[in-house]
Amino acid sequence: MNYKFNEDKILNEVKAYIGNTYDQHYANGKYQATDMIIDSGYGEGFCIGNIMKYAMRFGKKNGKDNKDLMKIIHYAIIALYVNNKEQDNG
Repeated sequence: MNYKFNEDKILNEVKAYIGNTYDQHYANGKYQATDMIIDSGYGEGFCIGNIMKYAMRFGKKNGKDNKDLMKIIHYAIIALYVNNKEQDNG
């Protein structure tokens, strides 16, 4: 498929970015803080709050840093996970 906005390339970049987050110090061990937040029932709010945080920060703190946009996408994916999990259990 020929994507008009290079979605295939960008999705590959997002996948690589997310993979790298699992190598960072806060991702070591069996559970991440995000796991505990989701298990406590606050996953959706946590994700939406972080999406808003990085959206408002984009273009300000570090300029137009793609990492802020990657974080927005990553938290949106986690929010989708939480929503799907809630729908499956509901």
